[in-house]
Amino acid sequence: MKKAVILLSGGIDSSTTLIIAKSEGFECYALSFDYGQRHKIEIEAAKKVAKHIGVKEHLIVSFDLRKIGGSALTSKMEIPKEEIEGIPITYVPARNTIFLSFGLAWAEVLQCPNIFIGANIVDYSGYPDCRPEYLQAFERMANLATKISVEGTLKFKINAPLLYLTKSEIIKKGIELGLDYSLTWSCYDPQGDPENPSPCLKCPSCIYRLKGFKEAGIIDPLVK
Repeated sequence: MKKAVILLSGGIDSSTTLIIAKSEGFECYALSFDYGQRHKIEIEAAKKVAKHIGVKEHLIVSFDLRKIGGSALTSKMEIPKEEIEGIPITYVPARNTIFLSFGLAWAEVLQCPNIFIGANIVDYSGYPDCRPEYLQAFERMANLATKISVEGTLKFKINAPLLYLTKSEIIKKGIELGLDYSLTWSCYDPQGDPENPSPCLKCPSCIYRLKGFKEAGIIDPLVK
């Protein structure tokens, strides 16, 4: 069976990407990160999604980006409660580069040419490491920087199946494939009981999630 490493945060985009890869016949290796993010509840969501969809292995890598800071997600900066023009303070410096590098390392060990990421440039917060030119550049780098590709054993491909889809199109695709979105998590600023939090419904990530479900004509299962 063909293998794929899928970056899985537990949100709508990465979870839909995982179920797309599974539907295309890939043996899926899910990779999640505990990097000191304030919305750590997403890791639990990733575990639930990986179990729900069925993966060969789910690896969670821990490191602390709070020591670097520079983002509202890894510091005590206030989470914005509105959609923001330009690159917002929820951008985590070089996050996708860091995540994809871990994915690349695992893919090389697994001898797995395909790496999937839920990057999207339609309904998103303007992060520079979600753009197609960035993903193309990382793919070129991956094939220059690894022993397995330099020796000609295989070439790596960065797959971003959601890149040009709206959030509503992503949600409809996931539901079509059987994804239970009640298992996912999007909010940057969880409210209430840490063991059973509620989304704030006001941060940029919540705004895009609510917009997607509304345009899809579907009730968000996390909105109580």
